Amino acid sequence: MKIGLSSVFISAFLLFQVTGRSQTAVSIPAYTAYAVPPEQSTEEDESKMFSVKDGLHNWTDAGCEVHFFFKIRNRGALQLSLQLKNDKPGNVISIEIAGKNFRVPVPQSNEFRNVKIGSVPISDTGFYELKISSAVKKSTIIADIRSLELSGPAAKNIHFNAKQRRNAASVHLIYPLPDSVKIVSFYNEITIPEGADVLHSYYMACGFARGYFGIQVNSATERRVIFSVWDAGNEAVDRNKVAAENKVQLIAKGEDVFADGFGNEGTGGHSHWVYNWKAGETYKFLVAAVTDTATNTTTYTGYFFLPEQQKWKLIAAFKAPKDGKSLRKLYSFVENFWGANGQLNRRAYFGNQWIRKESGEWKELTTSTFSYDATGKAGDRIDQGGGAEGNKFYLWNGGFKNTGAQFNQPFTRTENGERPLIDLYKNADSLAEAGKENEIILTEIKEGKFDTTGSRNGVYYKILEEGNGDYVTVNDTLVVRYKGQLLNGFVFDQTKEKPAVFPLKRLIRGWQTGLPFCRQGGKIRLIMPSASAYSIRNLGTIPPNSILIFDVEVLEIRKLH
Repeated sequence: MKIGLSSVFISAFLLFQVTGRSQTAVSIPAYTAYAVPPEQSTEEDESKMFSVKDGLHNWTDAGCEVHFFFKIRNRGALQLSLQLKNDKPGNVISIEIAGKNFRVPVPQSNEFRNVKIGSVPISDTGFYELKISSAVKKSTIIADIRSLELSGPAAKNIHFNAKQRRNAASVHLIYPLPDSVKIVSFYNEITIPEGADVLHSYYMACGFARGYFGIQVNSATERRVIFSVWDAGNEAVDRNKVAAENKVQLIAKGEDVFADGFGNEGTGGHSHWVYNWKAGETYKFLVAAVTDTATNTTTYTGYFFLPEQQKWKLIAAFKAPKDGKSLRKLYSFVENFWGANGQLNRRAYFGNQWIRKESGEWKELTTSTFSYDATGKAGDRIDQGGGAEGNKFYLWNGGFKNTGAQFNQPFTRTENGERPLIDLYKNADSLAEAGKENEIILTEIKEGKFDTTGSRNGVYYKILEEGNGDYVTVNDTLVVRYKGQLLNGFVFDQTKEKPAVFPLKRLIRGWQTGLPFCRQGGKIRLIMPSASAYSIRNLGTIPPNSILIFDVEVLEIRKLH
C-alpha cells in the first residue's frame, strides 16, 4: 500500500547469525531497513527507498529517521560506522543508540565512504535500536546508505536478517486431529488487541487444507474480511494456466462481497468484504463443507458474524474440484504480508474453537501446536511466539522481542464447555437479498415462466390440481409426492417409488406457508425465496440464497389427535 513519507522512520533489524570463527565485524546491508510509516512502493510493489543494488536511497524527508535493531549476545564495546555518500555537500545526520548521540557530516562523494561514528558500551544483551535522523538538510537527498558497520566485542554473534524480505515470520496454530474425523464445520473466534491491528496484517481464524478465512488491515482506511479457496493442481502464479476442471467455482456470495480469482501464492477463488472491524472486539467465523463424492467436489462456505447486528453474513461459497473430502488440516495464523512494516508487533487471540462432525456431534478444540514459516525456520527472523492464556490461544510476530515459543511446541487452553449456537437464518443480508429474489420471481412470472394463483409472505403458489379433501394445516402429518428444483431447472430432490411422510411443522417455512392452500388429493406448486427455504445455508446441491420450486401432491392428511 502507498503511504506518504512524513515523519518517516527507517529501520533495519539485525537477526543474522555470524558463524565460524570468533568474528567481531559485521556489515548490515541498508536494504534490510524500514521506513516508518511504510515507504511508498512502485506499481510492481517494489520499495522506492530500499533495494539490494542501491541500499537506502531516495531518502528525501527531513523527518525521516533510520533505525537499526540488532540482537546483541555479548557485552563490551560496540564500534559504529556507516557506508555513506551524497553528491551534494552540507548534510548532517544524527545517530542515537543506548542513550548516546552522535552527529556525523555526510561526505560529499559519488562513491560510498566509510564514516566512523564512535563507540558505545554494551552492558546488557538483547535487542538494541539504532536511530539515524536528518540533523541538517541542504539538498534533496539526505544521504545514501549502503550499510551499517559494527565491530568490537559486542558485535560477536550478532543476529540480523540478511535477506531482502523484510516481513516478520508468519506464525501458526495447528489443531491436531486425525484424518479419520469427518469434519463438516469449523468455528473459531478471534480478538486483536488495541495497537496490534497494524497495516499489512492478516489475522486468519479458520484455515483448512483447501483455504483460509480471516480479517486483514489493507490500508490506513480499509479493512477486510477475506475468504479464499485454492484450485486443484500445482500452478503457483498464473491462474490463466489452470485447466478449467481444476478451477474453483464461485457458487454464491454475500451482499457487497467482491469475488474473483487470485494467483502468485497458489491460485484459487478469492472473496473479500470491506468491513471496518475494530481492535478489542471479538469476531466469530464459521466454515462449512459439503462433500459430493459423485463429482469428487467439496463446497466450502465462509460465514462471518456481525457483533453489532448479532447476525451472520455469508461471505462466499466455492466449489472445489478434485476434492470430495471434509474439512481437514485445521489451523490459524498471523501474517505480515508486506515487508515495509515488518518491524511492528502483531498479536491475535484465538478462542472457543469447535468442530462439528459428520454425525452432528460438536467437539471443542483445546490443544494446538506452534509453527512458523520458512523465514522463521531459516532464522532470518527470531521474533515470534505463541501460547495459551486462560481459554484462548495467542500468536504474535515482529517487534523484535525474544522468541516466545519453540517450533512444534504444544499449547493447551481452558475449556469453555458450551458449543456455539449458530442460527444462519439470522442473516445480515436478508432484507437486501429478499428484495433481489422477489424481483427475480416477479420477472419470471411476468415472462410467463411461472403461473401463480396467489402468494403469502413472499411465497408464491399455483394450484395445479384441486383436491376434494380437507385443507392442510401446519399441525398435520402429510403423505406426499414431491419434486424440488432450482430456478435453472436442476432437480435436487424428489420422491421415488414410495411417497414421503413427515410432520409439516418440521419442514422449511416455505412449505408451512404454502401447503395450507392445498387440499387432500390436490397438487400445488410452491415458489419460495431463500428466506423461506434454507437462507444462506449451503446444502451442496442447494447453494446459499437459492430460490426453490416444489411441486407437491398431497396424498393423505393425518390429523393430530
